[in-house]
Amino acid sequence: MRTWLSPLLLAVLLIGLSAAMPVLEPLFHWIQPDKQRVIYERESFLFLLQNHLVLVLISATIGTLAAVAGGIFATRSSGRDFLPLVSQIASIGQTFPPVAVLALAVPVLGFGEAPILVALILYGLLPILRNTLAGLEGIDPAVREAGRGMGMSSMQVLFQVELPLAGRVILAGIRTSVTINIATAAIGSTIGARTLGDPVIAGLVNGNTAYVLQGAILIGLLALTTDSLFEALERVWDRRFSLQVAA
Repeated sequence: MRTWLSPLLLAVLLIGLSAAMPVLEPLFHWIQPDKQRVIYERESFLFLLQNHLVLVLISATIGTLAAVAGGIFATRSSGRDFLPLVSQIASIGQTFPPVAVLALAVPVLGFGEAPILVALILYGLLPILRNTLAGLEGIDPAVREAGRGMGMSSMQVLFQVELPLAGRVILAGIRTSVTINIATAAIGSTIGARTLGDPVIAGLVNGNTAYVLQGAILIGLLALTTDSLFEALERVWDRRFSLQVAA
């Protein structure tokens, strides 16, 4: 239970702050005394938080499946020749900044969530792929041979030996990717996506520091909550899966 205490407390704080932001109006009036409105009201913070999370979750799911599948393929004997190509394709996502991806995607996909999803997927591939390759390549070949010696098929060795052993390293890559994309998703507000970047963009346009702070605080708190959650998952993975394989 102690493992999950930190992410739980951070999640409660995040949701509570999103719901009770108007209560802090006196504080933001003190920060921005020259503005009549200091609480962003165009959309509720809970709604923006929900949309932000959905964008990050969808992009992380697609990116993880693609990157892990690519990493597995590139570490098999039939796919090793494609290892440089797989790495280069994933690197392209971080070679182009998200703003450039949006500029190219908007004319094709229009305004809204679709372009930012494309940008997040491309931008999140590289950390997951690199860690998948590192995790799978770091497994002692003798462990694989032991699994085959016990009569396991190649798929059984992969799912019952390799992925459990490499899982913590892969989770670390997903953790990095998701944390980066939580911040990156905020730029989706510039093309009509509803995210926690809305108050930040509105504050920059209107010269309202209070709006900027509200969005920035919630984005930062969401990143901390997510990072803490992945840290807890890594600990659980270590206890359950690594020890199970060792046994």
